[in-house]
Amino acid sequence: MNKLFANWRISSWLASSSLDNRYALLEACLIGLFSALAAVLLKQGIGWLGGWRIHMVNIAGAKLVLPLMGFTFGALAGVIIDVFAPSAAGGGIPQVKAALAKYPMVLDLKTAIFKTIATILIVGAGFTLGRRGPTVHIGAALGAEVSRWIPNSPTNRRQMIAAGAAAGLAAGFNTPIAGVLFVVEELMRDISGLTLETAIAASFTGAVVSRILGATAISVPLEVLDASRRGSFAIPEIPFYIVLGILAGVLGGILNIAILKGVKINRNIALPMPLKIGIAGFISGTVVSFLPPFFQDNAGLRELLVAGQFSWQTTGFIFIAQFGLTILAYSLGAPGGIFSPALVLGSALGYLVGVTETLLISSESPYTFALAGMGAFFTAVVRVPVTAIIIVFEMTADFNLVLPLMISCAVAYIVAESVSQGSLYEHLLETVGIKITEDNPQNDFMAKLTADDVMQSRVETLSSNLTLPEVVKSMSRSHHRGFPVVEEGKLVGIITQSDIPKDNKQADSILLKDVMTPQPISVSCKTSLADVLYLLNRYQLSRLPVTEGSKLLGIITRSDIIKAEAKHLNNEYQSRATLQPSYVVYQTRSPATGRGRILLPLANPDHIPALLEIAGAIARYHQYEIVCLRVIDVPNYIYPAQAQVDTANTRQLMESLENWGKKSDIAIHAQIRIATDIGEAILETIVSEHINLLLMGWKGETSGIESIFGNVVDSLIKQAGCDLILVKLGKSPHAFPKQLQFKEHQWLIPTTGGDRIKKLLNVLPALAQLYSTPPQLQLCQIYDPDQSQPPNSDFQAAFDLVLEQIKLPMTSLLIAHPSVSDAIIKLTKKKKYDLVILGASNQGLLRNVVKGNITEAIARYADSTVIIFRHCE
Repeated sequence: MNKLFANWRISSWLASSSLDNRYALLEACLIGLFSALAAVLLKQGIGWLGGWRIHMVNIAGAKLVLPLMGFTFGALAGVIIDVFAPSAAGGGIPQVKAALAKYPMVLDLKTAIFKTIATILIVGAGFTLGRRGPTVHIGAALGAEVSRWIPNSPTNRRQMIAAGAAAGLAAGFNTPIAGVLFVVEELMRDISGLTLETAIAASFTGAVVSRILGATAISVPLEVLDASRRGSFAIPEIPFYIVLGILAGVLGGILNIAILKGVKINRNIALPMPLKIGIAGFISGTVVSFLPPFFQDNAGLRELLVAGQFSWQTTGFIFIAQFGLTILAYSLGAPGGIFSPALVLGSALGYLVGVTETLLISSESPYTFALAGMGAFFTAVVRVPVTAIIIVFEMTADFNLVLPLMISCAVAYIVAESVSQGSLYEHLLETVGIKITEDNPQNDFMAKLTADDVMQSRVETLSSNLTLPEVVKSMSRSHHRGFPVVEEGKLVGIITQSDIPKDNKQADSILLKDVMTPQPISVSCKTSLADVLYLLNRYQLSRLPVTEGSKLLGIITRSDIIKAEAKHLNNEYQSRATLQPSYVVYQTRSPATGRGRILLPLANPDHIPALLEIAGAIARYHQYEIVCLRVIDVPNYIYPAQAQVDTANTRQLMESLENWGKKSDIAIHAQIRIATDIGEAILETIVSEHINLLLMGWKGETSGIESIFGNVVDSLIKQAGCDLILVKLGKSPHAFPKQLQFKEHQWLIPTTGGDRIKKLLNVLPALAQLYSTPPQLQLCQIYDPDQSQPPNSDFQAAFDLVLEQIKLPMTSLLIAHPSVSDAIIKLTKKKKYDLVILGASNQGLLRNVVKGNITEAIARYADSTVIIFRHCE
């Protein structure tokens, strides 16, 4: 059973689903459901406690009950925060904003539960705070908790937190569109597809469920919603809406400044939090006890203000009292939101401006100004004008309010930014050392890097048909402890040292496929580094294969990620993107069924048939695909994407190559790129197409004294992250690949022995298959005549290795000569070899020795075809 559970945890389906956006949408709906249930619970709890408070006031009197309940419930809420969940303090929006910016904030089920209880106590006790901000916090905490229950990548987990916040606001106000906009405008400032999709799904679900269960939005009285008293807008009213926006901006900015001052004062008061909130509750209760009875019910107060049931004197008094008590409660960090107080203050301010407008121009729309004031003051405090407009519009469904809202909210935003720049939430975060800027909303760099940027392309693999002794032998020769297992170039499993059974008497009969971990977790090359690290940590893995379909492209280890992070911290990381990337103007695709890919740049039309025949031979032998590339270069002052070029002839060429591929049963991919630098365009293609082998023609001459093979080829030798074959086609009638039907063919392979000859074994059998009769190979070593004796041991070992591996007729030759290039050139002219194959490393190819460039000299003066093979180290 334990093994079954472990296999379930390591299943590749479960891992891949955690990165799949389709599952993210279903998860967002689930989060929306939970957020709506939490909103209903919060509303019912506040309603019950508030109703009981009013009932006790009717029995024992306001001057006794309100201060006592304010102190008791406030202190109890403080105890809950101080002892059980410090993360539940405050309105909650700043914590969500910081968490979405990748700062360490506690968002979990515990936070959601205690935030709900504490908010019920605070708002139900009569504090002038609202429940909508805490609903956003609770929704975000539930989103974070659900993303822990269900496997999620770090990127998706961030979207789930945002979706929970959106659902909380949608459920609290019954405004699903505003919920989405608030996430985009304030919390994340991100309009990517996944952010919008998950936020929309969660907001829709939250709003629907909350409406079904009765968690209605802020009550807007029937007098306003009545068709005969809908919002109105006239040109003469515009100055008054501007005045409303100015007043809201100034007063909202002052409110923010006063709250921040109160936060600083609160921190300097050496009292426990329960006592601080209790005293604030006592003060609030005492003040409210001397006010008219309607002030004891915040929800009823909003209804009366919007309906215009008070005189302008009473409304002004309500504004002043609400303004002061809100500063007192919110600056202490009591669990309550600023949304509802801002809307109450805005409705009172708007009503006052509306009454003034009625007296001056005899208009009868103070309630329209009250609603516009709600949006304007909300904007001034929270600095989200679009969200404010949509919230009021969704609550009233009155299109006539849109223009008044737009005017007043826009003016309020501009004025408020002049009074106090930045939103209240940003300043509250700055008080605890968190600064979130517009340019850097996320404290994360791993989301910008992908697996393709850091993976190791050169991977040591094992065949699934190896026996255990062969596997152990291969592992002993490597410093790695785990290896991908492949069949015909496709990833089928992974094996680590811990998987090898010990003291197994039947080891010789056990194959690797019997003990490997099948269907291992893998990632695509476009997977973000953050998601890669998530999979490594969640499933306790040390390495992850990188695949394209089932084709293995590379592997990523923890050390690769550490190196990438170190480079980033030291500003050493260089992106593969160029300042002027090449532009693909034509591209065709064949099925990606090969084990790897060969890149064949096309330049000289006369050389294309021979190069294509060589590439085809290697592709058939290794079951590779061929990517045919034609780069059209343009001047540096022309941006490639805007260049006007004629590609008609090149497209015809590509079509003919594709037809050749179909006849030869080789997958051909074609590309035409426009670039200012041919070498950079080829390097881009190597990266984007995951090339295993670059095969290109070479004229055999340099273009300058400082270049060895020519500028483009030199650049590719240095930077190409794949094997490289340079082909200089011979001029003689017998030069490879001419006259393949003849019976007698000879190849010359100069070597010094060692590992380089092993690398050539990947090429020799493939090229030999072009002949009807196998060619005669001659392995040759040139040594200095001053040596006392030829270095025979390494050379003989190389000869035996080639003879064993490729099964072709071979002879050996040792030559004493002071010049390697002169000796080989004379030998090729004398024996008329079809082909000369040279193996070298990057450094060997680019080393301009005193005696001259050996490789170039051989290629220039030999009549035979010369192939230079450089293995990627």
